[in-house]
Amino acid sequence: MSRMGTLELPDGASLRFDEAGDGPAVVLLHPGLWDRRTWDEQMTSFPAAGYRTIRYDQRGYGGSSRLSGEPYSRVEDLVAVLDHLEVDRAALVGVSMGGTLAIDATLDRPDRVWALVPCAADPSGFEPLREEEDWWESSGEPIEAAIEAGDLDQAEELRLQIWAPLGTDDPAGATIRRIAFDNIHEMTMDESSAIELDPPAVVRLGEIDVPTLVLIAEHDPPFMRRAGELLAREIIDARSVVIEGADHVINVRQPEAFEEAVLPFLDGVRP
Repeated sequence: MSRMGTLELPDGASLRFDEAGDGPAVVLLHPGLWDRRTWDEQMTSFPAAGYRTIRYDQRGYGGSSRLSGEPYSRVEDLVAVLDHLEVDRAALVGVSMGGTLAIDATLDRPDRVWALVPCAADPSGFEPLREEEDWWESSGEPIEAAIEAGDLDQAEELRLQIWAPLGTDDPAGATIRRIAFDNIHEMTMDESSAIELDPPAVVRLGEIDVPTLVLIAEHDPPFMRRAGELLAREIIDARSVVIEGADHVINVRQPEAFEEAVLPFLDGVRP
């Protein structure tokens, strides 16, 4: 049985969430550009595997409230969801921005986390190499030009060439495209009021001491693949898997390979 609801936060913001299943809790954290619907398939497969599975839209995305400019903490929002649902500890499985949040939360609130699975994610504070910075600037220039011209549709199409280079004509790609366009407002959203982890995760990875599986997408930009390799190297006893045939939103592009990697890992470390 699945359940859904809206959590009203003390500062007036609201977070839309869903949960399904019973057993050890797993929180699925969506990537930027997209929302919690990227986890549609896992909201069936994870409960079937014996996990209480939770997902929510982060502030600014999907059915949650838009950003107001007031300071907020993504980690504290996650903790608020756990508290509301009376979850003491959860495995955190996050893609991209969701993976960055999962890492930050594990460092900030290690007592609330029993396993960590960052996918196509970079740790907060991770900086590009010069050649990567040049690549980002070159790739970003036409996107910024389209935004300045007021053509957000064109800007989104260009962004999808980076984050969904395998295309958007197949069913998985079409899902990636549809959810990105549903959140097109994110492109001009000011997220500067988000309170960042200080010091950032990139200099604290050796402090993480929970079972960790790092997933790397074969067709991600080099910056993201290098970030995944760093996580696997610096986090204590971390395991890593390269998901072949996947671009950035691994769990949508290659759901079977994603689940074949993640579910046995969780089974092996579940409390």
